Amino acid sequence: MGNLPDINWNLLEEEAVEHLRALVRIDTTNPPGNEIAACRYIKGVFDKEGIESRILESAPGRGNIVARLKGNGSKAPLLLDGHLDVVTADPSHWEHPPFSADVADGYVWGRGTLDMKNMVAMELTIFIEAARRGRKSSRDLIFAAVADEEAGCNLGSRFLQEKHPELIEAEYALGEFGGFTLTQRGRRFWPIGVAEKGIVWMTITAEGTPGHGSMPNPDNAAIKIARAAAAIGRAKLPMHVTDVVKTFVETLASAQPKPVGKILKQVTNPLISNIILDKLLPDKNVARSLYASLHNTANVTMLFAGEKINVVPGVASMRVDGRIIPGQTADDLVAEIRRVVGEGYKIVVDQTMPGLITDLNDPVYAAITKLIGRHDPEGVPVPYLVPGFTDAKYFSKTRAKCFGFSPVLLKPEDNFAQLIHGHNERIPVEGFKKGLRILAELVFDLMDSGK
Repeated sequence: MGNLPDINWNLLEEEAVEHLRALVRIDTTNPPGNEIAACRYIKGVFDKEGIESRILESAPGRGNIVARLKGNGSKAPLLLDGHLDVVTADPSHWEHPPFSADVADGYVWGRGTLDMKNMVAMELTIFIEAARRGRKSSRDLIFAAVADEEAGCNLGSRFLQEKHPELIEAEYALGEFGGFTLTQRGRRFWPIGVAEKGIVWMTITAEGTPGHGSMPNPDNAAIKIARAAAAIGRAKLPMHVTDVVKTFVETLASAQPKPVGKILKQVTNPLISNIILDKLLPDKNVARSLYASLHNTANVTMLFAGEKINVVPGVASMRVDGRIIPGQTADDLVAEIRRVVGEGYKIVVDQTMPGLITDLNDPVYAAITKLIGRHDPEGVPVPYLVPGFTDAKYFSKTRAKCFGFSPVLLKPEDNFAQLIHGHNERIPVEGFKKGLRILAELVFDLMDSGK
């Protein structure tokens, strides 16, 4: 479809910015969520355009909205997905109120501008444009904006997948993470989300001998759990290299000056990887991200012990957020943790979801890289393993091939990983508009081509 010359881009861009700002102004902090308010806004937009949509509440106030444009049925549907909930934001640490959607210094400021109301606004705008064009495409186009991704997806994508799968079944799904630009040593990279880690949330418990707080107690359960927590915090778990991460590292390395590139390529070498990550990479955010892409990880996030200051507890426990490389299982991570903490601890897996991986040879991956090349000839597309989880966990259960691609051209100084859940989350206006054009071309290409 080329550059879609029949689209009034200036009008479409302004519409998308206004939808983004409107959505950011709706406080959907999870908990409690209140995504129903954002759903009502979207439904109002659809109603004005004469587009049928359906709001489905999974719990009071927890809204999901789905709409569909019918194609000619020659190809399976394409799903545009995004979540409406956001994480908490403390206004005292923000330069602009987190739900103001202020436009300042070339940015839209607010919680959700990058994670991920930007994608929802782009998808909404593109979906409406597709409806206005009024001609049948080869696929149905599905729009789904969901609740609860930030707390595990139960009231959003999982609810739809389990209760209303017929509404979201698709051959391909476009969502998060990926598409944000990453600048390293003057080179700009475009990560494309083709894989994501699984989760293993677990509780580890230690038992000891209770007693009076005035008496020394070598069998103190609180001390035991503290030792285990410290051991997990220090641990370097075994390496597990996927083809996605190997390609990511090699692409990143080939675009760097030779000495840096040679060192970076060795990050997949288990004999020296940790030395490179700990000692030789100057950007510690990149080092942490690479480590997470190459290893199962475990973070102690909650500790529980005792009820009174003068009583030594007989039981202490901790919650551990574990993430596993695609192909790894909960049992694999439990075994790795067991080797770290030793015997004498009870490990219970509370919730687990497997990792995901999409074939790099899929034509949609090629279509994305081609678009990046046209819009940013100096940019370098790279496959990306998402270290967290997304709604793809459940949309993929309908057999959809999921790609994380919510494109935005960030400024070189913008650090996506620090902004998305951090203070002063914001998105550059021009970079958002650039992302809209790329995503629109991808969507219309997939609707009208044989891919």
